[in-house]
Amino acid sequence: MNRQRLVATFTELVEVASVSGKEGDFVQLLKNKLTTLGLTVYEDDSMKTTGLGANNIIARYTGNLEKEPVFFSCHVDTVEPGEGIEVIEKNDILYSKGETILGADNKAGIAILLEMVETIIENNIETGPFEFVFSPGEEIGLIGAAALDMSLINSTFGYVLDNSGPAGHGIIASPFLYMFDIDVTGKAAHAGLEPEKGISAFTILQSALDGIPFGRLDEHTTSNIGKISGGAGINVVMEQLKLQGEVRSISDEKARDFLADLKQAFIKATSRYGGDFTLSIDQKATGFHLANDSTPVQIAKVATTTIGRSFVSEISGGGSDANIFNASGKHTLNLSIGYEEIHTVNEYIPIDEMVKSVELALAILDHMPDSYLSSRSVK
Repeated sequence: MNRQRLVATFTELVEVASVSGKEGDFVQLLKNKLTTLGLTVYEDDSMKTTGLGANNIIARYTGNLEKEPVFFSCHVDTVEPGEGIEVIEKNDILYSKGETILGADNKAGIAILLEMVETIIENNIETGPFEFVFSPGEEIGLIGAAALDMSLINSTFGYVLDNSGPAGHGIIASPFLYMFDIDVTGKAAHAGLEPEKGISAFTILQSALDGIPFGRLDEHTTSNIGKISGGAGINVVMEQLKLQGEVRSISDEKARDFLADLKQAFIKATSRYGGDFTLSIDQKATGFHLANDSTPVQIAKVATTTIGRSFVSEISGGGSDANIFNASGKHTLNLSIGYEEIHTVNEYIPIDEMVKSVELALAILDHMPDSYLSSRSVK
């Protein structure tokens, strides 16, 4: 393991911009690095349908032990401001110059995986087979991973390296996420001369939302209205109104119950005042909850002990590509890699946490079970 090389790799990666939708140059750099390291690189054609700047990339390392295969995944895109990143090191912590994000989300994960391969090659470490999955468009709705043909991944389980906090923490549960748009239609009228002839879309909204809870509903459920727009003029009874919001919950039933209650509230309000409404619902993420005895969790627990830490399970209020993999039947644990204050110009990552993350990834490979086929005769 080469600490200096790890930092140099990370610095090189973040200096090549890959804001969501513009991932092409960075993915080309990544493909070149993977090929140079001897991995076999595959590329799908998902950008034809996603409209993103790059396809999904799968890279395979065959290994020399008959172990079960495992995949590791990171996303290649970043949020804004993500161009012209300059890395500054202070007291063994990496920051940006302060005018951009750092890009540790998620390029620290990619640097960790590249250093893992470098370490394996340099030290002739015997491992079983493993795969890397690198996806674009994660920051704008998990688009790349959602478009990936999961049959291209040989492994039945894996790890996403895309969570804040110390190495050794992992997200075992993530919520179902639904976004909703409600368009309310009333009837316009002059607000001063004949308001009685109008039907206020705002009054419908006000009545419908009375009694509908927002914010934290319980330990693992939240709801929010993030945007309201409408109206033609101050002196006109509001005819049209649109609100946009979301609900998240580890329990799909609770999320759906909230949406059902919301719909009934608007039915009741329009029955009382007149007018009409339409409710559009878009499921953005499928939640998951890994059991403590699931394979990726069990291996992570043992591997974390190996690097001198204790595994800490977490339940997240956000989504990641792990949601997509779990929804497809590939049990996936989202591992912490040390970054903090992501999506801001104050983003940072301690080098020690990156080093520990490399050690953890190597330990996971070391504790992979024997191949199912290797213990049976193949005819």
